Amino acid sequence: MKNFGGMGNMSKLMKQVQKVQEDMAKLQEELKERTVEATAGGGVVKAVANGRKELLEIKIQPEAVDPDDVEMLEDLILAAVNEALQKAEEMVTKEMSKLTGGLGIPGLF
Repeated sequence: MKNFGGMGNMSKLMKQVQKVQEDMAKLQEELKERTVEATAGGGVVKAVANGRKELLEIKIQPEAVDPDDVEMLEDLILAAVNEALQKAEEMVTKEMSKLTGGLGIPGLF
């Protein structure tokens, strides 16, 4: 008589993989709605991004606008946007590690 225990383990593994895939799809939708925020220049520039790493909003306080120093405003915007996108990446990584048990599966997002 042959031992078919290996096939049962394979079936169990496939079910686990399917559940993780379903959970990831749900998480992707949830992350679309979750936001992170970053500021630069003491809060004169604010950037908001979602968990899909999409920039949703930029707010610039009037005092940040100096026609004689546009380069400073550009730098503040870049700093706020880059920080917001980094925070979004960290949020996604944290949530994904909850699903994958910290396996760090590349290419999931």
